[in-house]
Amino acid sequence: MNAVADRIARNIATDIGARPEQVTATVALLDGGDTVPFVARYRKEVTGGLDDTQLRRLAERLDYLRDLEKRRASILGEITEQGKLTDALARAIAGADTKAVLEDLYLPFKPKRRTKAMIARENGLEPLLRAIMANRAADPHGLAQGYLGEAVTTTKDALAGARDILVEELGENATLLGRLRDVMQQEALIMARVNKGKEEAGAKFSDYFAHIEKWATIPSHRALAILRAAKEEIVTVDIAPDPDTGVPRMIGIVAAEIGISGQAPGDLWLQDVAGWTWRVKLSGTMFMDLLTDLRRRAHATAIDVFARNLRDLLLAAPAGARATLGLDPGIRTGCKIAVVDETGKLLDTATIYPFQPRNDLRGAEETLLHLIAKHGVALIAIGNGTASRESERLVADVLKRLPAGVARPTPVIVSEAGASVYSASELASLEFPDIDVSIRGAVSIARRLQDPLAELVKIEPQAIGVGQYQHDVDQRRLAQSLAGVVEDAVNAVGVDLNMASAPLLSHIAGLSASLAQSIVTHRDIHGPFATRKALLKVAGLGPKAFEQCAGFLRIADGKEPLDASSVHPEAYGVARKIVQACGRDVRAIMGDSGALAGLDAAQFVDDSFGLPTVRDILAELEKPGRDPRPAFKTATFAEGIDSMADLKAGMSLEGTVTNVAAFGAFVDIGVHQDGLVHVSQLADRFVKDPHEVVKAGDVVRVRVTEVDIPRKRIGLSMRKDGGAEATQPKAAAQPKPANVAAKPAPSNQGALGSALAAALKGQGDR
Repeated sequence: MNAVADRIARNIATDIGARPEQVTATVALLDGGDTVPFVARYRKEVTGGLDDTQLRRLAERLDYLRDLEKRRASILGEITEQGKLTDALARAIAGADTKAVLEDLYLPFKPKRRTKAMIARENGLEPLLRAIMANRAADPHGLAQGYLGEAVTTTKDALAGARDILVEELGENATLLGRLRDVMQQEALIMARVNKGKEEAGAKFSDYFAHIEKWATIPSHRALAILRAAKEEIVTVDIAPDPDTGVPRMIGIVAAEIGISGQAPGDLWLQDVAGWTWRVKLSGTMFMDLLTDLRRRAHATAIDVFARNLRDLLLAAPAGARATLGLDPGIRTGCKIAVVDETGKLLDTATIYPFQPRNDLRGAEETLLHLIAKHGVALIAIGNGTASRESERLVADVLKRLPAGVARPTPVIVSEAGASVYSASELASLEFPDIDVSIRGAVSIARRLQDPLAELVKIEPQAIGVGQYQHDVDQRRLAQSLAGVVEDAVNAVGVDLNMASAPLLSHIAGLSASLAQSIVTHRDIHGPFATRKALLKVAGLGPKAFEQCAGFLRIADGKEPLDASSVHPEAYGVARKIVQACGRDVRAIMGDSGALAGLDAAQFVDDSFGLPTVRDILAELEKPGRDPRPAFKTATFAEGIDSMADLKAGMSLEGTVTNVAAFGAFVDIGVHQDGLVHVSQLADRFVKDPHEVVKAGDVVRVRVTEVDIPRKRIGLSMRKDGGAEATQPKAAAQPKPANVAAKPAPSNQGALGSALAAALKGQGDR
C-alpha cells in the first residue's frame, strides 16, 4: 500500500469506527465495481461486517480525501514550479488534513490580481516595513522620511504602503489563520438583526429579528432559518467574536504573531496595524470561513434528517396486495377516483363531485358503492390534501350503506406528497398515456398504500417533502444522499423479479435504468423468469451486474427454491450442504426453524464463505424472503375534529408522524395542518435526537397544548403529564419573544451582511 492510500485508510477508519485494514479491503471492493448494498450483504468477511451506513460514510469520505490528495499534489507542483518549495513548507503541506488548511498554506503562492501590497513593493516601501520591525525604538514617521519620492510624496502614504504589505503577509500566514480560526470556532457568535422596514414582510422570521447565539452550538434548523432570512434580505447577519472581549483578544493574537512586546514607537504603530488587519482583512476572512463551515454543517445535518425520514417512509408498512380504491380529494374540480387490483394494475376510474359547487352527494355515493362492489375493494386510500376529512366522512357514510354480507373496505388517510409530481412526470405519461393527469394522482395514492416503497421510488426523493429547508441545502449532496437511501431501502426489502416495475428494478444493486428496462422488456417478450440464472439472457446484463443484483431479486414458486430467498446464487452450494445435513428436501427445510435449530454454523464454513455468511444463510432458510418492514397500522382520526378551529387545548388525539426534524416531530392529526411535538415534549425523559423516540409513519397519541390559528401552529405533547401548560386558541398572532441582543453588533456588520447575501445568492428556496 502506498503512503497516500495508507493515510486515507487511517483517516476513514477513525471517522467510521473501523480498522484501517477493513477500510483498505472495502475500498478495493468499491474500486472493483461492487455496490454498497452488495458489499454490506454479501462481503461481510472481507469488510469485517461494516454496515450500509458505515459503507456510505466510507464512500463519501473516500471521495473527499481523494480530492484532497489531488489538490495537495497540484499545490506542491505549482509551488515547486515557482521554485519556492522549502522542506518546512513541504512538511506542512503533507500534514494538512483539511482543504481549508491546505488552501491557507497555498495563499502566499496563489496567483493574484494587482494588490495594494504589490504597488507598495513596487514603490520601494518593503524596506521601510522591515526597518520599522527591526528598530522599534525609532519613530516610524522619521523612518518614512527616507522613502519619499515621486510616487510616494508624504510619510502618511509611505506608512500606509508599509501597512498594506504587512496586512497582506498576515492575511496569508497559515499559522495565524489557523490560530484565529480555532478560537473563532470555539467562541464566535452568530448575530442577526432585522433590516429597517422589513419587519412586516419578514414576520415569519420574527424570532431572529434580534438574535445572538454561539456559532459552535447553533442547531441546524436555526442556522438554516437565519441564512434564509439573510438571503431574503430580511435580516443582516454577522459571525464575529464578542465585541467587548473577543475582538481585543483576536487583535492580540495578530499582534503576538507580529511580535509586539512593548510601548516603543514602532510597537505602537505595529499595534495599530494589528487592529487594522483584524478589522479590515481578517475579520472578513473569518466571517466567510465560518459562514462556509456553518452552511456545510447545517446542510449535513439537514440532509441527514431528510435521509432518515425518507428511509422511514420508504420502509413503512405495506397494506399488502389487496384491491384498492384511491381517492384524490378535490372541491371545485371534484374527487378523482382510481381502482387498482392486487398487483397495482389500473382497473377503473371516475370523478365525483360531492362538494361545492355541484353538491352531487347522491351521485358520488352511488359511484363509490358501484366501484366497491364491482371490484371487491378491500382498501380505500384517501389523499390527505384539501377536503380529505370531508372525503373521509363521505366514505364513512358510503360504507354504512353497504349491503349485509359485503366485506367493508378499510379507509386509510394516505400522504399524497409528491403524487402531483409523479402525475405530470414522463414515467406516468408512459405508464398511463391515455389517462388524465389528475387521475394518475389517484392511482399513485392507491398504490402507495399497497406498497409505499414500490410507488415512492417513482418520485424524485426531494418531491416527497420530508426534509427541513430541503431546497436551501447543497442539491448535489442531497441527491447523492437520497439516492443512497433509496438504493439501500429497495435492496433491504428485495423485489419480485417477475412483478417489479422498471423504476423499482433500477434501484437494485448493479442495475442501471437501461438494464432495468431491458429486464422488463425481456420479461414482456419471453414471459416470467423461471430462475435467477435466466437473467444472464437479458441483453446487456453481464456477469458483474448479475453478481451485484441477483441476491436482491426474488422468484416465487420458481424452478430453484433458493431463488425465493436472499441467499446469493454464489452461496447455493453452502445452502445445499446445510439442507443435506438436515436430511430433508430444500423446500421442506425453508421456513422450518425447528429443523435448523440444532445446526452449528461453524461446520459449514469453508475457504470461500465465512461464519457471517453461513449465519445469514441459516437465518434466511429459517424465514425465507422475510420483509424487514413492520406490520401495517393506521391512525384513527377523531370524529368531528376536521380543522384547527375544532381543536382545544388538552384534547387527546391519534395521529401519524409525517416528518422528524432536529427540533421535534410533525404529526398529522387530521386538520390539514400538521402539529409539532417539540423535542422537549416527546417523552418524560431528556431526548437528544427525536429519532430515538419516533420515525416517519409511526402512529402516536398526542395531547394538544397550544393552538395558534393566525400563525397556523399547533403545539402537541407525547409526555404522560400532558406537556407544557395548555393554552386556548389565539385570536391574534402572538409571536415568541425574540432573543434580544445583549450587545450591539459590530460596526462592520452591514458590510459582512452584504457579503453573506452575495454568498447566498443563487441558492434554492423551499
